[in-house]
Amino acid sequence: MNKLALVTGATSGIGRAFAERLAADGHQLVIVGRRRDRLEEFAAAHPDVEVRTVAADLSTTAGIEAVAEICAAEPLTMLVNNAGVAHYMPLAQLPADKAAELVNVKVLAPTMLTRAAVAGMQERGAGTIINVAGMIAFSGPAPHSQMPRRAVYGGSLAYLVAISQMLGAELEGTGVTVQVVCPGVVATEFHERQGLDMSGVPRMTADDVVAASLRGLELGETVCAPGVEDAGLLDAVFRADLAAFGAQRPELATRYRVA
Repeated sequence: MNKLALVTGATSGIGRAFAERLAADGHQLVIVGRRRDRLEEFAAAHPDVEVRTVAADLSTTAGIEAVAEICAAEPLTMLVNNAGVAHYMPLAQLPADKAAELVNVKVLAPTMLTRAAVAGMQERGAGTIINVAGMIAFSGPAPHSQMPRRAVYGGSLAYLVAISQMLGAELEGTGVTVQVVCPGVVATEFHERQGLDMSGVPRMTADDVVAASLRGLELGETVCAPGVEDAGLLDAVFRADLAAFGAQRPELATRYRVA
């Protein structure tokens, strides 16, 4: 069976690195991004690979619907939900249009594209869905002094972690695999587009993130954290989550009872 991968946010950074690696591994590609010129540049640079370019803005309903139609119609073997925007700022300072853009790109679009692709993958008995999040998804408990507030951005990444884990369990035994990849700071244009100078911060390469993701699939990891050496730390987080979930009772906890 031919390998066909759809990658969003494929014009730069992690998305471009995924497209490059998947092309080298023999995948046909559907690459999605806002910048048509960069999509066409990629296709021209890979004449030996079947590359379909789709210029779409996943912050819009029209953009999401157009790409979802492709996900539903094409026999995808892999979907990489990578497109992203940052908009790092406290919620009270985040303009409404930027909040909507962020939620559309990092929550609504991955949900709708995955929904469109997964039925066909189940019917074919094979497929891989990769959601690109980040380690900020785990930073919610951090105090303000340690982590600048970026509630909507961090919350959207935490959503990707949760839906990936739950969908992975939902699809167990179907032949469809789900992964969420959570890198730290990566050397891409992502921060530059937000006006942030990260040149002095140690950063992983986009190629390393992709290598970790694909190796993580081989290892059976649902949550891939490329920069975390001790995977037991993640296991401890997830065990604690399940322990808290399992500890609930129908009675009011003692600390909430007023004499």
